[in-house]
Amino acid sequence: MKLVSYIKDSHENLGVLVNGLVYGMEVLHPDLPNNMNMFLNYWEDSFPIAQAGELMLREGSRSSSRGIPVEELQLLAPVPYPSSCRDGYAFRQHVAAARRNRKVEMIPEFDQYPIFYFTNHHAINGPGPVQCMPDHFEKLDFELEAAIVVSKHGRNIRAEEADEYIGGLMIMNDLSARRLQMEEMLLNLGPAKGKDFSTVLGPWLVTLDELAQFEVPAKENHVGKNWNLRMTCFVNGVQVSEGNLKDMDWTFAEIIERVSYGVDIYPGDVIGSGTVGTGCFLELNGTGKLNNPDYQEQWLQHGDDVVMEIDALGRLENKIVKEETDWSILGRKKML
Repeated sequence: MKLVSYIKDSHENLGVLVNGLVYGMEVLHPDLPNNMNMFLNYWEDSFPIAQAGELMLREGSRSSSRGIPVEELQLLAPVPYPSSCRDGYAFRQHVAAARRNRKVEMIPEFDQYPIFYFTNHHAINGPGPVQCMPDHFEKLDFELEAAIVVSKHGRNIRAEEADEYIGGLMIMNDLSARRLQMEEMLLNLGPAKGKDFSTVLGPWLVTLDELAQFEVPAKENHVGKNWNLRMTCFVNGVQVSEGNLKDMDWTFAEIIERVSYGVDIYPGDVIGSGTVGTGCFLELNGTGKLNNPDYQEQWLQHGDDVVMEIDALGRLENKIVKEETDWSILGRKKML
C-alpha cells in the first residue's frame, strides 16, 4: 500500500493511493483511523483491514467514485508528526568519499557498528516549499536518503527480528546548513543547528508488501532486508546525484538493533538511512575540487527546485524559499 497524509477541511487526513487517486480510510473501512499516528499505533489491527479494503478497490469490487486525484491534494509528510526522528550513516561509499575528500583515512569503526543522530522531529516538511533562514544559505545542502517508520513498540530488538518493526519506506531529504554544521562540530558536539530546521519526507509511505519484488540480500556479514531501488536527485531539472538503496552497508534492521538497545522504540519513530553515495553537494563539491582545483562549488539557493526520486517510493518535490528577514545567528558569534 501507499499511505498518504494530506489536508482536507483544514485537518490532517490519511488515505491510500490507488491508480493516481487518493481514498480516505473511511472508504476502506469506517473504523480505520484517519491519521497516520493513530494508524501506526494500531498497526497490527488496522493494516490488514486497510490492505483488504485497498485490494477491493483495485479489483473494482468497491466503488472508486470517492477517490481524489493526488495532484489536487495538499500533501503532508507521510508521517507528519513523528514521535522521534533519527538519521543513520549506512552507506560506506558516502562516508569513504567524504573522508577521502578531506584527505583523511577511512574510519575503521564504520564497519564495526551502525551509528545515528537525533534530529528535530518537530521540523518535518512534506512536498512543497521549504522555508530557510539566511544563515541556512551559507552552504545549504540536500541529502538523498530513504527512511523507515516504526510500526510497533519494542526494546532490545535483535537485527534478525527487526524488519517486523518496519511499517514502510519513504524518501527523505536531510537538508543541511553546512557552515553552521561544520562550525558547531568543531566543539565535538552535534550536528545541531546545521540540521534541525527541516527534514523532508514524502511523498507517501510504501509498505513492505509492495516492495517484496525489489528485495535483495543484505551485504556479506550483514542481516536484514535490503531493496534494489534506484535513487536520484535533480536540482532545477539537472541530475546531480544517483545511487541505489541496495548499496546500504548497514541495513535498517541492524540500525534498529542498535537504536533499541536499552531503549524503547515506538510507532511513529522515523529512522533515515543516511546519505547515499554522491547524494549531497558536500561530497560532490569535495570530489570535484579534489580532481580540479578550479571546480566551482554548488549549493542550494533561494528558488531552487529539488526533486528526489526513488524507484517504487515516488517523487518528492520541494522549492527552497528564503524567509524575509535579515536575522543571523552567525552575526551574533563573538569574535576572539
